[in-house]
Amino acid sequence: MTNRNTISTLVFDFGGVVINLDLPLCISRLKAIGADNAEHYLSNFGQSGFFLEWEQGSIGLQEFRNNIRAISSKNPTDAEIDEAWMSFLQDIPAGKIAVLRQLRANYRILMLSNTNPLHIEQSAAKAFAKHGTTREQLFDKCYLSYELGMTKPNNDIFEYLLRDAGVQAGECLFLDDGIKNIETADAMGFQTRLVTQDESLEFLLSI
Repeated sequence: MTNRNTISTLVFDFGGVVINLDLPLCISRLKAIGADNAEHYLSNFGQSGFFLEWEQGSIGLQEFRNNIRAISSKNPTDAEIDEAWMSFLQDIPAGKIAVLRQLRANYRILMLSNTNPLHIEQSAAKAFAKHGTTREQLFDKCYLSYELGMTKPNNDIFEYLLRDAGVQAGECLFLDDGIKNIETADAMGFQTRLVTQDESLEFLLSI
């Protein structure tokens, strides 16, 4: 149950909450460059193997590309790998941009995302630019897994956010499309809302 009177901070997951994801397209593009078993590493709610290492920041861009080539039956170029991987992230609905802009008048707006440099610095940047904005203009601060060396659903990334933002868990409403992430946040005392990709964020205007 959300207690609107205690909420000072809204914490958003990014993929599947703010920006639309297309996992089947990404897997199809990776298969097209020879990564035939890509689906074993990927899901909308978390990655495994070197894809997880990429989002934890424990490997860099070139090592990520080399790992793609290592599981590929072809020899894709860097550009082909980047294009296939970036197809995972698609558009940001205009309505969600409008909601975020309105919410900033009353709440601190944070992002807590398992992500990687290609997705956040290129795919996301282009998606925000289509609306004439940037993530820095919509979010007070972004807590990104590859920069912090931590990933959801582990407690440490949530604990880091609370310390850094100087906020109590109970003052935060955390929105995510992954049930494991929601369960961790619930156990730590966050107010939470499990959302789906096709769900409008307009309900936040009346919390």
